[in-house]
Amino acid sequence: MRKITVVGAGNVGASCALGLAQKELAREVILVDVVEGIPQGKGLDQWESAPIEGFDSRVRGTNDYGPAAGSELFVVTAGIARKPGMSRDDLVRTNVEIVKAVSQQIKQHAPDSTIIMVSNPLDVMCWVAKEVTGFPRERVIGMAGVLDTARYRSFLAEALDVSVEDIQAMVLGGHGDTMVPLVSYTTVSGIPVTQLMDRKKLDEIVDRTRNGGAEIVNYLKTGSAYYAPAAAAVQMAEAVARDKKRVLPCSAWLNGEYGLKGLFLGVPCKLGAGGLEKILEVELTSKEQVALHKSADAVRQTMATVTL
Repeated sequence: MRKITVVGAGNVGASCALGLAQKELAREVILVDVVEGIPQGKGLDQWESAPIEGFDSRVRGTNDYGPAAGSELFVVTAGIARKPGMSRDDLVRTNVEIVKAVSQQIKQHAPDSTIIMVSNPLDVMCWVAKEVTGFPRERVIGMAGVLDTARYRSFLAEALDVSVEDIQAMVLGGHGDTMVPLVSYTTVSGIPVTQLMDRKKLDEIVDRTRNGGAEIVNYLKTGSAYYAPAAAAVQMAEAVARDKKRVLPCSAWLNGEYGLKGLFLGVPCKLGAGGLEKILEVELTSKEQVALHKSADAVRQTMATVTL
């Protein structure tokens, strides 16, 4: 790609810009933020690391969207971060206004781009971006399942004392406390995890996954997770930029898949140059199906509080 823009130069955005540059996913990585000096300083600092890290992607910080014109891909991280005691939904009023403004700029400066949404509450922010830009569902996707699955896999690897690389798993549903780790599809090098771990321990890990973000917020006190969320967004960006056809759990606009429509929800997606190229419908257990619909209800409740 020629140009990728990251909106928001906070911890997630800055980490994301560096990850994109290090993988050389675009000739130029633009970092946009409203705070004067922050994106310029972080962008320059990252570019100065290029001779050491060995990448040629030029990182540039800016306060306006002019340099982002013509970007093929936007990673949107703008918005306030969670604080202890806050749910992702508590961020909704403030972040809706921010994401609306960002979406208008994207529509104006890069009408053919694809958006990877990271801002919370994730599924609702995807909907806001889709509505404001008028982009088709293929070009607005949310980063949730990749992060949630990474947390789930890391906890399982720790508990089983095996490599994270050998754990295959997928977390669906809304990006929040109602997310649905698919235990029925969780394996270690193809061995069902239920053969390697008792159900009580597995349930504890599922619960820890659901509260993975809050666990980090409680430690940090003044912010939320950023290394893993940035890595997850970069993995999605790489799938699009390099047309990798990766099958990843992402938040996508549903048109009847899984018996749901009219909302964004985490489902297995094939990502490539066309953005969302396909939603894969997999068989769920009755328990997983109920949980997925419950998760959808939670997303709809938050959508109902938003006026566009």
